[in-house]
Amino acid sequence: MTLNERQRAYWRANLILTASLLAVWFIVPFASGYYAAELNRLSFLGFPLGFYVFAQGAILAFLAIVSIYVFVMNRLDRRYGSRERG
Repeated sequence: MTLNERQRAYWRANLILTASLLAVWFIVPFASGYYAAELNRLSFLGFPLGFYVFAQGAILAFLAIVSIYVFVMNRLDRRYGSRERG
């Protein structure tokens, strides 16, 4: 099965979006762990910021990433006329 140019553009956009969001998913917990000592000098809601990012911030970032993925993919599906086949 060969893909036409429109399908290639859709797939390329999908891969770029996925790679970008996976990079953010990797960077948020990794960077907060790497800079935990510096982040713990600051506080957020009475907790050291490094602790907060690990305890709740990374989960909130993950939920934001999923939400962004759903929003952008719905826009891409409409733009390229893609739909699920059932």
